[in-house]
Amino acid sequence: MRAAVLVGVDRIDVREVACESPAPREILVRVTAVGLCGTDFHIVAGHANYNRDARGRPVPLGDAPQILGHEIAGVVEALGTDVRDLTTGDRVVVDQGRNCVSEARSPLCEYCAGGDSHQCEFYREHGITGLPGGLAEFLTIPAVNAVRVTSDLEPAVLALTEPLGCVVHSSDVLARAPARYARPRSIVILGAGPAGLLFVQYLRQVLGFDGVLLVSEPNARKRALAERFGAETIDPNQNDVALVVEERTHGRHAELLIEATGSGPAFATIAGLIRKQATVLMYGHGHAGVDLSVLNPLQFLEPTLLSPVGASGGHVADGRPATYVRALQLIKQGQVDVAAMITHRFASLDAVARVFAGEHRAPDYVKGVVTL
Repeated sequence: MRAAVLVGVDRIDVREVACESPAPREILVRVTAVGLCGTDFHIVAGHANYNRDARGRPVPLGDAPQILGHEIAGVVEALGTDVRDLTTGDRVVVDQGRNCVSEARSPLCEYCAGGDSHQCEFYREHGITGLPGGLAEFLTIPAVNAVRVTSDLEPAVLALTEPLGCVVHSSDVLARAPARYARPRSIVILGAGPAGLLFVQYLRQVLGFDGVLLVSEPNARKRALAERFGAETIDPNQNDVALVVEERTHGRHAELLIEATGSGPAFATIAGLIRKQATVLMYGHGHAGVDLSVLNPLQFLEPTLLSPVGASGGHVADGRPATYVRALQLIKQGQVDVAAMITHRFASLDAVARVFAGEHRAPDYVKGVVTL
């Protein structure tokens, strides 16, 4: 099969690779769409490598090239001999994380037993930790990692089930947190990339939040989408974000802040935006360009710091990932509009290298999806 293979920092080759046949409990998925995530861009640029050896050391790309892509929609192409609840031709979205339920492991580890599948003791992830991902013609996964699609939604939209699942999981973590402001009336989101935009929609359309919702974002296209989805926006290049937040919250500042940029300088501003003992949800990753001293003013405020990761969660009765089932339902019902965020569609694997080379930096780029 053809795949876009990361062979070195900023080096992607489209080449022929082996197509793995499904084991008895697995299926072969023909990939129809793959969303491009900020994590992918970090890995390609050499800022991160989550493929680790047994001692936790990064495995160089020269030793183990990677096939990225973890926001995946596809069609069942072939079934393992023990698979009974799917048929060839079924449209599916993929939970890219392999956990105890995926591998039929018994007993479950403490994390899977507690409903935190993406923290599994034995966790591995297609497209991130070295297992082949969706930027290929086919992908072999456990059958229980495939959630059947019963609607006629297009593949590009279905691929965004995974990032919405991450927001669903983050919101679940937030709801369980022992925080002073369990029902915040003022929320600030840093960043209106895909994650920030999904948080805006989830807060307004799913949770019914009707308080002050401010989004700081320098990009005009993204600000327009945030406003369309129900937020007030701030251009940090033209305004002092702290002053605007103080004004809009009548001097109280934010009771909940969601950091969705992965920007070090943005992280450094958090202490000036929140109330004492506010909740800070650290969603973005990276935060380069600042040192740990930026935590000093934050620590004095005694915030509740949360750092949810991925579309983690428990499983429904048939073993499917509950978070993905929930996210797919929200898209199907129209409660969250992911299609409006897709600004760039790439019609083949041959376009992948060009996207990572810099096309994602275009002013009008919000979310890109590769369709096959």
